[in-house]
Amino acid sequence: MARPKASPPPAPSAPAAPEVSGAPVLERGHRVRLADQLYGQIFEQIVSGGLNVGDKLPSENEISERFGVSRPVVREALLRLRADGLITAHQGLGTFVSHQPAPRLKTFNDVQNVSAYLRAQEVRVALEGDAARLAALRRTDEQLNKITEAHAAFADTLARGQVSAEADLAFHASIAEASGNDFYLGVLESIHESISGFMRLTLNLTRTGSRQRAQRVVDEHATILDAIREQDGERARVAMQFHLGQARHRLVDRDRD
Repeated sequence: MARPKASPPPAPSAPAAPEVSGAPVLERGHRVRLADQLYGQIFEQIVSGGLNVGDKLPSENEISERFGVSRPVVREALLRLRADGLITAHQGLGTFVSHQPAPRLKTFNDVQNVSAYLRAQEVRVALEGDAARLAALRRTDEQLNKITEAHAAFADTLARGQVSAEADLAFHASIAEASGNDFYLGVLESIHESISGFMRLTLNLTRTGSRQRAQRVVDEHATILDAIREQDGERARVAMQFHLGQARHRLVDRDRD
């Protein structure tokens, strides 16, 4: 088979792929799925610098043997890492680390659950985007005031250097409530634990990051609010989906810091 024309990422300096260090046996029967546990182990190696941008990952067989799991479990974890932009596969060459989260992420709790958090984020993009569209079309003046107050409270916490997943969630919940469809709010409540965990991680990164990073988050919320205030449903949907996509990128890519 001919090699692809595009140049691969830089190969690791050592002749062999870096070890996925630790490689503990994953916990069967644990409430976190095996693929999510494996995702978390590899994610932590990328965050800590055990695997750096350009490094080649071990093969599926090697990862399977080191962690004592089946190849389908390995394949699912790697597919998730690819979907989240952390690794890239090059046919005939292997899989390479393509992005690295901010190193300080490893100092926060719940890093091992990041795969589940990012899966919940995929649900949010579709769900909250449409909820924002309907909120723009259906909201009452009272509901608009509630969204405005939630936005102001969230912006105030960030301005004071504080982290409040509750304030962030209140903004998003007020929009879902204004959609006029209780199912939107009900689904958000059903994945509340994953949403809160995601928010804690991203807001901790924002709190310890640059002022520009915090301002971008506030500006994205303001854009959503403006579209809902002006009753522009399509703009509200796009603004919400953009915001949630940016939040995901800010978690997995240190260049967005």
